[in-house]
Amino acid sequence: MSKPNFIFILADDLGFADLGCYGGRAPISPNLDALADQGIRFSNAYANSAVCSPTRFGLITGRYQYRLRGAAEEPLTGRFKGDKVVGLPPEHPTFVSLLKARGYHTALIGKWHLGYPPHFGPLQSGYDEHWGLVSGGMDYFRHQDAGGQPGLSHNGVPITAEGYLTDLLSQRAAAYVEARGVDRQPFALSLHYTAPHWPWQTREDRPDPDAPPQPLTHLDGGNIRIYQRMIAQMDEGIGWVLQALQRAGLENDTLVVFTSDNGGERFSDNWPLVGGKMDLTEGGIRVPLLARWPAVIAPGSRSHLINISMDWAATLVEAGGAEADPDYPFDGQSLLPVLRGQLSGASDRALYWRMKLNDQRAMRQGRWKWLAIGAHEYLFDLEADERERAHLGKRHPEKMAQMRAAFKAWESSMPPIPAEARSEIVYTEADMPKP
Repeated sequence: MSKPNFIFILADDLGFADLGCYGGRAPISPNLDALADQGIRFSNAYANSAVCSPTRFGLITGRYQYRLRGAAEEPLTGRFKGDKVVGLPPEHPTFVSLLKARGYHTALIGKWHLGYPPHFGPLQSGYDEHWGLVSGGMDYFRHQDAGGQPGLSHNGVPITAEGYLTDLLSQRAAAYVEARGVDRQPFALSLHYTAPHWPWQTREDRPDPDAPPQPLTHLDGGNIRIYQRMIAQMDEGIGWVLQALQRAGLENDTLVVFTSDNGGERFSDNWPLVGGKMDLTEGGIRVPLLARWPAVIAPGSRSHLINISMDWAATLVEAGGAEADPDYPFDGQSLLPVLRGQLSGASDRALYWRMKLNDQRAMRQGRWKWLAIGAHEYLFDLEADERERAHLGKRHPEKMAQMRAAFKAWESSMPPIPAEARSEIVYTEADMPKP
């Protein structure tokens, strides 16, 4: 059997219910909704963190991000340009480097956000090709980072390009797929959008070239309609990639995965979940997750299995015929049995999160979630109360004590959060009231 191809699509700050297939209130995602119908939709998918770069560390390594110094930053920012420590160490195996060693052509189109050159970068961690940005975000038209510096590069060389960033990434990804259709080399493509992350710009919002650049955080702009239009234009571009896959004759044995790096931000729809980006409540870490692989996944499949971003490293490596490096065993678990229809229900596996911001800690196991924020701790039954409003700690003190102890045991196996690590807050109540 020939090796399967992989396209892993990562949105940035997408809310749990923004897509139609997750109950979205606007028809903005026809291509992703079709992907859900053609493959599998997960209802208990989690991001490794409630903020972007830590999740990306977990995703690419298949291990809890807390093992690496760079992932302690919430998130990794431009103040680490040129830093030799804060980033993804080139010697650390990634699912990309493991697949590359098995003969895969590998490419990242879009956002890296795992450390700055010259000490870190996509080509040093397994990718044959990178076209996009190494920072956390940029203006969609001027292509400048938060410091106002040009941010696009191709294989480490700064470049300029004309156009709306989301479209540029989609077009580049479609061209990449078409090239693999010609040379027939098995490939692993990471398509990491910045959409629908701020600044709030759609394809139609090209700024006046003479106007001063707006801050990327765009606290004085945006609205629900602009945000939804950004998602719609990302969805349209994903459609271009899927069409290229079909034209190349590669659709049947290509696994396409779509998810988000964390929960939604200020204009997102996380219903019925509470919270969002930077929160370890469900709205900050539960994310949409879709997968299509016509040769393997039955159309219309649904799974309630609890899973997390880092599971995809184990999944792709196994599907590609590779293995984890024995010195860096995966914390994630392969989802291949789920994709094959052999497993769909809940499990007793435990997942753990922690954040320096507000001293947040959380654990999910089965239907139960233990959450601590500072001195306060809570116990929720997420099958009955996914909105986390009914605190059951007094009714089930033994369960809360058990999960608290389990979390402490897990945390003792991880390096402590460095004292110098920072949490970067984009806005406070001085900028907008709490929702």
